[in-house]
Amino acid sequence: MFFGHYEHSLDDKGRLLLPRKIKEELKENSPLYVLKGFEGCLSVYREAEFLKLTAECEKISFNKKNARDYLRTVLSSVIELPIDKVNRIQLPKDVLSRFHITKNVTIIGVGDHFEIWDSEAYNKYEEEVSSRFESIAESLGKEDE
Repeated sequence: MFFGHYEHSLDDKGRLLLPRKIKEELKENSPLYVLKGFEGCLSVYREAEFLKLTAECEKISFNKKNARDYLRTVLSSVIELPIDKVNRIQLPKDVLSRFHITKNVTIIGVGDHFEIWDSEAYNKYEEEVSSRFESIAESLGKEDE
């Protein structure tokens, strides 16, 4: 399970050194799958979790406009990235530009995947959400309550 919060910098070629805890969770050097996340981040999945995500996508009816829009947006954004020998991934320049990710990034673990955020964007998101944390938590109660 991915968890934690890490501040990192991209090098001039767009390479990101994976945090030690993230790399330990990966265990093997299989490729990572990077795709459009929510609220402007990149979501990064191991192969097994990515296959689960695509299996869920196959269950969505392509006959509905919202489904088509979602599937097209998510699946067209997927890139497969290898991890190099020094535990880095190289994020393509067009991806960095499209997602407004600059040199300083924040990496957060969110269970079955981790996210890469532009640090400034994440700080704004975190500030907005933290003011509502208790009410968000309360709204996530059991369905039958």
